[in-house]
Amino acid sequence: MSAVTLRPGRDADAGGYIALIAACWAEYPGCVLDVEGEAPELRALATYFAQAGGALWTAEREGAVVGMVATRPLREDAAFEICRMYVAASERGTGLAQRLLATAEDHARGQGAQRLVLWTDTRFERSHRFYERRGYVRQGAIRILDDLSKSLEFRYAKPARGLVVEALDAAAAASAERRLAEILAAAVQEGDGLPFLPPLPAEAARGVWRRVSADVAAGTRLLLVAWLDGVMAGTVQVDLGTPPNQPHRAEIATLVVDPALRRRGIGRALMRRAEQAAGRAGRRLLTLEMPAGGIAEALCRDLGWQEAGRIPGHSLDARGTPRDALLFWRRTG
Repeated sequence: MSAVTLRPGRDADAGGYIALIAACWAEYPGCVLDVEGEAPELRALATYFAQAGGALWTAEREGAVVGMVATRPLREDAAFEICRMYVAASERGTGLAQRLLATAEDHARGQGAQRLVLWTDTRFERSHRFYERRGYVRQGAIRILDDLSKSLEFRYAKPARGLVVEALDAAAAASAERRLAEILAAAVQEGDGLPFLPPLPAEAARGVWRRVSADVAAGTRLLLVAWLDGVMAGTVQVDLGTPPNQPHRAEIATLVVDPALRRRGIGRALMRRAEQAAGRAGRRLLTLEMPAGGIAEALCRDLGWQEAGRIPGHSLDARGTPRDALLFWRRTG
């Protein structure tokens, strides 16, 4: 069998696009593709995206269209939309979807995109998992389409370039669980001094972030996430759930950076934004606890945190060796 070829899309691919989209939609009850009534642009899709200032790609195997993706600029500042992304069932799990998405994202960045946006039907759960693992998070309200399929769509987005730290709301936090679980499991495996022992099972890692998402929804925790050139790279939390007599205090918790992306300023950026977010929430005193001797200790000292004390033998590492814990504090503003 020949390899899949990825090339610019052409209007002549219309029949292949329509067949591919129809097959993908047929996997979900109630999804109806009405080309003439609701998607006439499919008859000349390359021209449609070219006129919008965007681009279209076709994945082809032995003359058959097996995948597609497009991108176009949006009216909002420096944002590009990823759209019309479909992969034939026979090609799933081969890496083709990653190739298509990377191609569209790279093109958008080359055109100056600062943010990447996409819409996906609420029924397309497989697609949600795919996008979430690639750093996209839910953002904004559900879009209601007046179409035959009675479509409801989620909006996903992420920063396109540079090192960007953002606070997530409850919906975004829930959609980030899969990628954050991967980062957490990798960091635990590296022996980062987090309160877990390796190996951390995937479901246990997801459970950690489900609880965090619930706290974000309850307003007792802030979740900050860092992206590096579109890749979700790290996270930190601001715990606002302090006792009634400590309304002025917050605790910084669970600073985690993907081991593959360290020494690029991600941890420092997360800590700085956490301090700022706590200050905006009216918290004047910050505290944190961490294992002694790790990378995080050096970072906190460099950022001006003050050591308040040491607890000998506070926790055990993966080999059962006791490790001391350090308590730090600082004031915001």
